[in-house]
Amino acid sequence: MRTNSLHGAARILKITAWVDGASRGNPGPAGYGVFMKTENGDIIEIAGYLGKTTNNVAEYSGLLEALEVAKNEGASDVEIISDSELLVKQMLGTYRVKHPNLIPLFERARSIARQFRRFSIRHTLRAGNKDADRLANAAVDHADGRIETRIHAES
Repeated sequence: MRTNSLHGAARILKITAWVDGASRGNPGPAGYGVFMKTENGDIIEIAGYLGKTTNNVAEYSGLLEALEVAKNEGASDVEIISDSELLVKQMLGTYRVKHPNLIPLFERARSIARQFRRFSIRHTLRAGNKDADRLANAAVDHADGRIETRIHAES
């Protein structure tokens, strides 16, 4: 555990989240998956069904879910990992967000990301995102709202 040298400063909580979206057809039945690890080893898995939408909307939905959960968990340091090059480059400011359906999602994600003491996002290949991919596809397969599972680390 890292501590801040300032007297009375809040503890820093780091969360790493792998995010993914899936759409069968574009647009088509879609869902997102989020696989999160806290610095103490807890795991949070989330699968959410979105109905008919595009893959890019599903990717952003996974990102937004991860950011909201991290915020609610009290995280101050968030690392996002995604296999969507578009999502990552838009969040980094390398690509402009042009599609009208993505602009409000992007703006909301940027707004939430600014609330963390430290925020980072990076791209990985699909093989490096298998847990989030599994959850996104399960969301589409089951087409049944949002499911969250928590596994607490052994103390």
